[in-house]
Amino acid sequence: MKNLKFFLFSIILISLSSCAIAQEETKLDEYVLGFNYETRSNMRVNTATLIELLETKKAVLLDIRFDDEFNSWNFPFAMHIALPDLPKNLEKLDKKKLYITACPHNDRAIIAMVYLTNKGYKVKYLSDGLLSLADYLRGNNAYNFIQN
Repeated sequence: MKNLKFFLFSIILISLSSCAIAQEETKLDEYVLGFNYETRSNMRVNTATLIELLETKKAVLLDIRFDDEFNSWNFPFAMHIALPDLPKNLEKLDKKKLYITACPHNDRAIIAMVYLTNKGYKVKYLSDGLLSLADYLRGNNAYNFIQN
């Protein structure tokens, strides 16, 4: 009897996880099937737009670089969750906020954007990357940004 209950419980868990996986696949399918020029345009922001969004508190910069990269240089105003750590840190994110994912060259930022979008978050990626943001935030631009 105990083995039968365990077996039935296992079947139910497997069924529930299969349904959750199927729902995630359906969301991703819908995202890809609905992908068009407007989606492409709306999925990214450049540094100038990011700065405006940050200054007006309309977005959060999400730095998804590996910990070593982040620890060697970072933006103190950015939230950091390394890409491989996103699945186990979703509770740190608010689905009501807009997140701008970023890394130096966009590869991981795009993966994070698609992943989080599929999970129901509002996300764009920084199209010109963190290196452009670092270049922009020098001298007067850095001073003006920090003062806001």
